[in-house]
Amino acid sequence: MPLTITELMSKMPDAFIAEKAGGMSAVVHLKFTGADAGEWHLSIAGGKCEVAKGAPASSAVLTLAVDANDCVKVFTGELDGMQAYMQGKLKLTGDMSLAMKLLQMFKLK
Repeated sequence: MPLTITELMSKMPDAFIAEKAGGMSAVVHLKFTGADAGEWHLSIAGGKCEVAKGAPASSAVLTLAVDANDCVKVFTGELDGMQAYMQGKLKLTGDMSLAMKLLQMFKLK
């Protein structure tokens, strides 16, 4: 059974690979559509990743809009992130270079 967005988001802090983020400080806003619709955000700073439900209080450097099921598939490796973007399943606003690095910063077990 596939993960729900809530399950995926709860795994993100432990899946975060600080070395891949370098000294990055960024807020990523995630807007999910579909059956598991909702908003979440990732705060990456000081070698840690914090996840919270809802829109970020500060402005995000990157906003991702994607169907919740497709997001789970991207982070679990079932769907290539670049393919999802090219097919219009994933919409990005903001720092595109961060979007490219984002998947490398997380390794789900």
